[in-house]
Amino acid sequence: MSVNKVILVGRLGRDPETRYTGGGQAVCNFTMATDESFKNKTGERQKRTEWHRIVVWAKLAEIAQQYLKKGSQIYVEGRIQSREWMDKENQKRTTVEIVASDIRFLGSKSDSGGSGYRESSSPSGSSEFDGGSRVSEHDQSGPEVTDEDIPF
Repeated sequence: MSVNKVILVGRLGRDPETRYTGGGQAVCNFTMATDESFKNKTGERQKRTEWHRIVVWAKLAEIAQQYLKKGSQIYVEGRIQSREWMDKENQKRTTVEIVASDIRFLGSKSDSGGSGYRESSSPSGSSEFDGGSRVSEHDQSGPEVTDEDIPF
């Protein structure tokens, strides 16, 4: 048995960028920062920031592009994936990405984030995370969202 699951809570380091494949499927990329605080050997508080590359596909990518911006606080659930390619100098390059399957918008409008799109994960709508909005790649058959449904 093996498990490849990642859960991150952090802030976007840049605005999302969305492109479309030849088949018309949306793919959205952005970076996300997570922070860790600790005391060093001398007892001084230290802060370490880790940067993550996030990739989002299909309807979830379109929603991320529409509602997320630099500074937005989000919860991301997904899997780790590494990818290799040849750069312009014909050197082999590797990158590690998080392929998101679930995104929850945290914070408030004044936090540069906002709830954005609200979609509950169960018929009772009971699985919310810290009052944030949840969007999952499995929720793509949900109701159509109009501008009037958006709280800001």
